[in-house]
Parts: sequence; C-alpha cells; structure tokens
Amino acid sequence: MPALPRSLWDEPRPPGAPARVWRDWALVGVLVPAAVLEGTLRPDVPWRTLSILLTVALVPTLLWRRTRPLLMVAIAFGLCGLAGLLTTGEPPTLNTMAFLLLPAYALFRWGSGREAAAGAAIILGKVAVSTAVDGTDPAAMFGAFAILCAAMAAGGAARYRARALQREMEQVKLLERQRLARDLHDTVAHHVTAIAIRAQAGLATAETHPGAATDALSVIEAEATRTLAEMRAIVRVLRRDQPSDPPAPPGLSAEPVSCGGSTPHTPRNGPVHGPRVTDLRRLASAAGSAPAVEVGISGDVDGLPPSVAAAACRLVQEAVTNARRHARHATRIDVRVTADDTAVRLRVSDDGEPCDGDDDGGPGDSRPAAAAGYGLVGMRERAGLLGGTCDAGPGPGRGWTVTAVLPRAGRET
Repeated sequence: MPALPRSLWDEPRPPGAPARVWRDWALVGVLVPAAVLEGTLRPDVPWRTLSILLTVALVPTLLWRRTRPLLMVAIAFGLCGLAGLLTTGEPPTLNTMAFLLLPAYALFRWGSGREAAAGAAIILGKVAVSTAVDGTDPAAMFGAFAILCAAMAAGGAARYRARALQREMEQVKLLERQRLARDLHDTVAHHVTAIAIRAQAGLATAETHPGAATDALSVIEAEATRTLAEMRAIVRVLRRDQPSDPPAPPGLSAEPVSCGGSTPHTPRNGPVHGPRVTDLRRLASAAGSAPAVEVGISGDVDGLPPSVAAAACRLVQEAVTNARRHARHATRIDVRVTADDTAVRLRVSDDGEPCDGDDDGGPGDSRPAAAAGYGLVGMRERAGLLGGTCDAGPGPGRGWTVTAVLPRAGRET
C-alpha cells in the first residue's frame, strides 16, 4: 500500500472526543417532536407511519456519534437502506432526516482511518441501493451524495485543524518550558559562581581568620542548597519535554523578556542577575501616554527566588502587552502585585471594551483564541510549572482581567 493511503488507513482516533453534552440532548428533544409533526402534518409523506418510526428510532444515534462513529453510521444508513429494500416505490423518508449529516461529519471528525473508510463504504452502498432499487432520480441522488461528501470533508477539515492547533499549543508550552529552564540555568550559574568566590575567600583567610572561613562555609552550604533545588527544578521541567524538541513556531521569540522593555544581558560565565519584581515599576506609563499604566507593589518582593521573580515579570509584561494591543478604547491598565509569606499574587486589569479579535482567549473567553497568538497559553504553562495558576476573563464591570498566583518558594522540589 502506498505511503499516503497507508497513513490514512492507520490514522488513530483523535483524543478528547466528548461523550455527550447538553446540546446533544437538546437536539434529540427538538428532532423527535419535529419528526412526529412533519410526519403527521405533511400531506405527501411516503409510508407515513414507517417514516415517522424510522426517523424517531434513528435520532438517538446522535448521542453516540462521537464515541461510536462507525457503529452509528452503520445503524443509521444501514436501516435506511434496509427500509428502502423492504418498500416499493418511494422510500420512507422525512426532511427531518437531514440530521444524518451529523453522524457522517462525526465519522471523519472523531473516527479512526479504518472507521472512516468503512463508514464511507456504507454510505456509498446506501446511495447505490437507493439509486438502483428505489428508482430515485440520479441527479437528485448525486446532489444528496455531494452534500454527504461535504459533511464528511468538513469533519476531516475540523479534525486536522484541531490537530494543527494542538500542535501549535504544545510548541508554545515547550517554548515556555525552555525559557524557564534557561532562567533556572542562569540562576544555577549565579549560585555556582558565588560558591566558587566564597570558597576562594575561605581558603585565603583560613589560616589568619578561621571565623571568616567558617562564615564562608555557611554561605557555601546555603548556596549549594539553593543550587540543588534549582537543579531539581531544571530536571523536572526538562523531563516534560519530548525526546526531540520541535522548533519554535514562527513568530515566537525565544529571547528572554525584560520587565523594563530591554533585553537583559546574560553572560556565559559569571553572576547573573535576573529580573526583579520591583522592575515592574518601569512599565508605568509616562504622563500623557494612553492607556496609562499604574503599577502597585506591596509586600516583601525582595527575597523571592529568581525563577518566581522572573515568572512574575513575564506574566505581568505579557498581560500589559495584550491589554495595550487588544483592549479597545482603554484609558487605564492597572497592575497590582502582592506578596506574602506563601504566595505572590498578580492582577492586571484594563477598562477597555472586549475585543473579538484577541488572540489569547481561553474557555469562556470573549477574546477568542482564533488568531495567531498564544500568549495566555504560555502564561498558564509558566505558572503551572512553578505550581501556580493563571486565569483571564472579563472584568466585573468592563475590560479584561488577568490574575495569577505563584507559590513564593516555587514548586516543591
């Protein structure tokens, strides 16, 4: 078998097929009385009783069309074909049976390659039986078959679009893991440099100032403990990556983000000083610029681990950038950072109107994720890797609000 047909044949079912949602029950609740009303009131219904019973009997197949797509197609189109064989003249049918387009769509959206091929054969067989036995006009049958093919093509298109979107989401998450691993690596380099300097100082003063050497050992012990914790965090982050990392998606830079808007210098050897939460004050807008950015920081933010401070800076900057880019008619962006003994809490809100073209939306988001950006995906990934959370949604009055909570000590190692 050639490569392309074999790959289609071996195509597995896509993950995450929903079983039944409330819309399915609502659809069944609408179609059943609609079929009964059409069969009762329409004067030209062939085989009236059989048409009503057949349509009503096939409506429940919609409830399992995603989890059992081939079986539902076989039941629906098989019974329709059998009914055509058992009757003479015009087969039993109602206009309500147009819902059979949904199982055909679901077959190519949620079925495996083998199921899609078998289901397409069943549908084609039903069309052939109707054309040969029922005396259906070939032109009309061709039109019906074309509509079925369109439904199946739409299911396949939705399937591969969802796969492409999922792949892009995973690339964004991978990129954020790489960024976090790089930040942790820079922190480890800083700790190791401090250990080396203190060890050299301890050796130099060991004979003349034993107390200073003891202090140096205490500092080395503390730095080594921090280094070990950061190394464990790096291993935990990198273990979530795939064996071969795909390249970053186009348009997504892997460069570090600076709270002040400039790219921090990261030397290969030597101490590395990452962004600090207090650097967020640089985001405050100059007088007269719009929308104005107000930054408020409270609590002890000086003793945060570098990974937590860097994450806080990244989350706030991304949220402010999104607000400036997508909040229509916004006059103010409010940034609030609060730190206590257990967590760092971030809140970025604006007073703009919801923008239908926002590209960073999530579930229940009035700024849908239909465009090219995946900033909120990366923000959630960064917060989750540190054991925190990040959410976004409409504000209580108007505007948009992004909130995040990061454990003060990062994820337990």
